[in-house]
Amino acid sequence: MRNSIQKLLLVSFVLIIGLSACEQTYLPKPKAYNRIDLPESAYQVLPDTFPYHFFYSQYAELSRDTFPKSGRYYINLFYPDYDAVIQITYKDLKKPENNVEELLTEAFDLTMKHNPKAYSIRESIIPMRNNQVASIAELAGEVPSQFQFFTTDSTTHFFRGALYFNTANKNDSLRPIIDFIKKDAIEMLNSLEWKY
Repeated sequence: MRNSIQKLLLVSFVLIIGLSACEQTYLPKPKAYNRIDLPESAYQVLPDTFPYHFFYSQYAELSRDTFPKSGRYYINLFYPDYDAVIQITYKDLKKPENNVEELLTEAFDLTMKHNPKAYSIRESIIPMRNNQVASIAELAGEVPSQFQFFTTDSTTHFFRGALYFNTANKNDSLRPIIDFIKKDAIEMLNSLEWKY
């Protein structure tokens, strides 16, 4: 009899535990993104072999653009930790084939090519420390380039840049990195000086 009471108590205990466990409702975890730890911004000087001069991130690797149609002073600032690159193009406006009006139109056209996939394109003009201005385009949505900029002195130099990621991640999850590199690009523009 003692054995049957123990069995009855054990079965009752298991039933109580089982029934109380069924009362809990399951709540799915909210969507989350990977944590991205970004370093403090730090800058270095561009080598003295270009017709322009600026500070760029210490976390970026400088290389010449190897695309066959790239110009002599086209460069890439590659961020290996984020698989991102700022592609810089430069045109000497003293050369007859480089018309400033055509280059400005091309810069706007390159930004507008992203329009079908962009949720929004926010353009702004920012004053730079060198008493010039730069045009900046910030693109939202699943676009290949989330940040583009250009500046010119309208007589001698035309300078354009665009940020690209070599990854399939959604741009929402890349937002902290985009903002980090955007800050570097603004510093680049603020420190930009032409060599005449």
